[in-house]
Amino acid sequence: MIMPEKKILIVDDNADLVRITGAFLEGHGYNVVSASDVAEAIKAVQKEKPDLVILDVAMPGGDGLNVLKRLNASNPKNMIPVIVVTGMEARAKAEAFANGAVDFYLKPVNMDTLLECIREQIGQPVGTDLNW
Repeated sequence: MIMPEKKILIVDDNADLVRITGAFLEGHGYNVVSASDVAEAIKAVQKEKPDLVILDVAMPGGDGLNVLKRLNASNPKNMIPVIVVTGMEARAKAEAFANGAVDFYLKPVNMDTLLECIREQIGQPVGTDLNW
């Protein structure tokens, strides 16, 4: 039986960060999709059905934490794991965890640390090597 790829949604308005993070994760076997604002993020979650979301807080069109709140409110028993990666400080961290984030990192995030957190949450894609 072929297992489907693990899909990760990256929500960030920094196109370079999305490109670099996306390429890193794709290199480790994940399928990556992206959104650059809150409205796109909500649509992408509904359309793409990601296994995990990497979410920035400060973006055009609203606060990324609103995406987290909506995900938690819409399906609290089967909430998609959300990792918050942002340049914002303590206020965002406390609010992120209060609204269901599984982890929180300040930018710039260490990619190996992020990968380890992702693997803890959703595992690794079938057929990939654990060594990074």
